[in-house]
Amino acid sequence: MTSPAPLTHQDHDVIVVGSGAGGGMAAYVLACHGAKVLLLEAGRDYDPVTETPMFQLPREAPLRGAGTQDKPFGFYDATVDGGWTVPGEPYSSAEGTNFMWWRARMLGGRTNHWGRISLRMGPYDFKPRSRDGLGADWPLTYDDLAPYYDRTEMFVGVYGSNEGLENTPNSSPGVLQPPPAPRAYELLTRDACRGMGIPVIPAHLAILTERMDGAALARGLWPNNATARRVTEEAMNERLACFWATPCGRGCSIKANFQTPTVCLPPALATGNLDIVTDAMVREVTVDSADRASGVHYIDRRTREDVWVGGRTVVLAASACESARILLNSVSGPFPDGLGNGSGLVGKYLMDTVGAGVYAQIPALENLPRHAEEGASAMHMYMPWWLYGEQLAGQLNFARGYHVEFGGGQRMPGYGAFGGLEPLTDGAYGQRFKEECRRYYGSFVFFDGRGEMIPNEDSYCELDTDQLDQWGIPTLRFHWKWSEHELNQAVHMQHTFAGIVEEMGGQVLSTVQTDGSRAIAAPGQIIHEVGCARMGDDPSDSVLNQYCQSWEVPNLFVMDGAPFVSNADKNPTLSIMALAWRSSDYLAEQLRTGAL
Repeated sequence: MTSPAPLTHQDHDVIVVGSGAGGGMAAYVLACHGAKVLLLEAGRDYDPVTETPMFQLPREAPLRGAGTQDKPFGFYDATVDGGWTVPGEPYSSAEGTNFMWWRARMLGGRTNHWGRISLRMGPYDFKPRSRDGLGADWPLTYDDLAPYYDRTEMFVGVYGSNEGLENTPNSSPGVLQPPPAPRAYELLTRDACRGMGIPVIPAHLAILTERMDGAALARGLWPNNATARRVTEEAMNERLACFWATPCGRGCSIKANFQTPTVCLPPALATGNLDIVTDAMVREVTVDSADRASGVHYIDRRTREDVWVGGRTVVLAASACESARILLNSVSGPFPDGLGNGSGLVGKYLMDTVGAGVYAQIPALENLPRHAEEGASAMHMYMPWWLYGEQLAGQLNFARGYHVEFGGGQRMPGYGAFGGLEPLTDGAYGQRFKEECRRYYGSFVFFDGRGEMIPNEDSYCELDTDQLDQWGIPTLRFHWKWSEHELNQAVHMQHTFAGIVEEMGGQVLSTVQTDGSRAIAAPGQIIHEVGCARMGDDPSDSVLNQYCQSWEVPNLFVMDGAPFVSNADKNPTLSIMALAWRSSDYLAEQLRTGAL
């Protein structure tokens, strides 16, 4: 996708900062409503249709496709100019903290790289404090967001099923695409878990299992908006069903999976209401004499010029921590501690997903006949949290739950695929090692828990005023603390997974910890950071209202993971998009009526 230049419009109703899940969705919805939108992306232009290595094999890549510091998830991963470290854009951690901050400097942001797992938060997840007295409640309910979950799933294309399980909401009839069939190791896992009372159900992923009916879906999404119907139908009809070919993390040249450069931005551009500027590193939001947002300053990464653009409203969707950094750097007389930070909570209550896992070998899967293990690159089945009752009754030593993602099978092996065989083969080499590789190939499985973190005052980010990035912008310093709830949850994960492996007749090859600090993944490692500008009912203990609108600056919105009040065990991307759609509808109506 080529960014239009020069700009189509000189006066913009909305400036959207960031083109990922929140920013891409906001740009699409607002442009469909007729708002003139300027989208600013810190990274370079990126076109998955022409840049995705769909069919290249690991042996065709340097180091057989292995990960490096520049490409932590492998040579073919879609992320460009980003990762855990970005040259010239450092961050720091306070003593005792080792926060990992993933950034993608490219059009579409992390939506090009993510796992596409699309789980709805449930009714309990919006009112956690009312349920167990910990954390805080959201200022909206599941019922408030449910229609936007439906719209988002219909628009992006999500496969899955409705199982009617506790706090695992169903989608409306006809919304979900059919899930792909389970694989052999998934069926074996399901059988083992059945006797343990653990549900194993079809996963929900933003991948098309069949072609979209663009006309019908567009009518359902935009019944009273002819322009939105037209551009949405055209964009949907260009998307193909998954070829079951290569990992989604590479991007998708046939537009079968969801990423904003192929799903959100084409129809938004087709309205004629969207301008896109890439390589625009936003440093601050400016305010006018009435203390309202007037525009943003950004650094042009190619020329290093400081550029100011104005707009009637500003939407920050640069990612939770990046949006917090922009707000904290937006200092003026009326806002000495950062824009919209009268509560002092910008940057506070930072959360990530709790992660822990095990790796195992299952003898029942040895010497399986070689077969085309067709399907999505990610999981076809998963385990939603199943112990809500026991938890509520106080029978567990942690207050919030987790879901389980698991994988295995006979996928194309890459570098290091057989590096863990030594404990099983007594150091075999030569012809015997080749035979052992054939025997064990496809018999390994892994289980990863993804759990809820309860927000706490000791987990936050702040400006590191002693350190500037290459653009002259103050960077972030991170502080972090896990509570006993998260540490105990991580131990429970590993012991549960070990029990499943035992039930499957296998052996765990990794270490099962009894110390939660050893079991739990590093903060930020799961790349689900949320919080930093939470919404609420009261300006004294929140930054935004339920529409992601600043209490103090009414024409300023934040539509990424920053508004999250809690971090449910469900992956946050689907909720980011649903909230962005809801907030964009509200913003468009405010513009239409002249309230903004």
